[in-house]
Amino acid sequence: MIEFAWICLGCATVPATLYLWNSFLFREPPPISDTELSLQAISVLIPARNEEIGIAACLESVLAAQHVELEVIVLDDSSTDSTAEIVREIAAKDSRLRLETAPPLPEGWCGKQAACFALSKHARHDVFTFLDADVRLEPEALARMALFLKQSQCALVSGFPRQETGTVLEKLLIPLINWLLLCWLPLWGMRHFRWSAFGAGCGQWFMTTRAAYEKVGGHAAVKTSLHDGLTLPRAYRRAGFFTDICDATNLATCRMYRSGSAVWNGLAKNAREGLASAGQIGFWSVVLLCGQVLPLPLMLVTSIDHDVESRLIFGAAAVLSLIVRTRLNRRMSETAARSNPLISHPVGVLLLLAIQWYAIIRAILGKPIGWKGRTHPGLSSGNAPRST
Repeated sequence: MIEFAWICLGCATVPATLYLWNSFLFREPPPISDTELSLQAISVLIPARNEEIGIAACLESVLAAQHVELEVIVLDDSSTDSTAEIVREIAAKDSRLRLETAPPLPEGWCGKQAACFALSKHARHDVFTFLDADVRLEPEALARMALFLKQSQCALVSGFPRQETGTVLEKLLIPLINWLLLCWLPLWGMRHFRWSAFGAGCGQWFMTTRAAYEKVGGHAAVKTSLHDGLTLPRAYRRAGFFTDICDATNLATCRMYRSGSAVWNGLAKNAREGLASAGQIGFWSVVLLCGQVLPLPLMLVTSIDHDVESRLIFGAAAVLSLIVRTRLNRRMSETAARSNPLISHPVGVLLLLAIQWYAIIRAILGKPIGWKGRTHPGLSSGNAPRST
């Protein structure tokens, strides 16, 4: 048991150490100073498919942006709800906003990637922001992100909004997105090496330049992907560009999903390009179980067996994992900050792994992956699209 206890401690120590390092590197975009008040022209590009719940709040927040020259384009991607009508009503009051209609989905394309690519063809300005329709921005968010793009000298930057949650599954699983980012991605390496493996971002909010986007091939470079948060930055890196990320929790908010089933299916559709990709699921299962799930129950078991040394080691692993999760909750999500990580963290990690294995089993069985009424048979054969 003592040998396994040390393994668990190692699996908890590595992400805890990386989080400590990353917490100093993961910063907000720079503030706007008096010398940086020249208006930046930005095309805000919003793909929208059945987004009637949040599209109005999203557009109102974008149109309230300060220190930027805006055009806002919403692409109605075959919505069957009132998305288009809502956008038309707002556009009638503000000429900076216009509605476009998506062309038929090309063969072999994921719907979101096709929508974003089509939006890029309508844009007039040389700085693009791709924004999900459930994101709401603070007035200085676009200007600060544009300054971050300029000062970082990167071709693509991405902001991680504050995630709002409501249902139990949301509260258990959504905070793990930022936990995985800051505990497992070495930000120092991302900023010093162009390796595609260091590519990461948040598909909810990207900003790039027209020149870089066109050189990469835009979203056509990741047309089969369901997880552009990973695959788009990696495409930029393969083309020779640097990418970067920033903490946007004080600049943007997002409610990704609004039901337990939406959380499960939404994370499952991305899984094959993330933790559940070929060759990775075994590693992640072992590391996450040993470092985040097993230490606490095994500490209790060894207490019963009077194995003092093992109990102390398992206890140290449990404390490390819980301290990191507590600090991250307070930083990234007000809702998560009110949760008890003693229970929510190991249960959330178990559920996360269950989703990864669910995605793999569906792939093996040839079940098409669907989202918003569309199936993606290209991902149902068990082979995830290339992301390196």
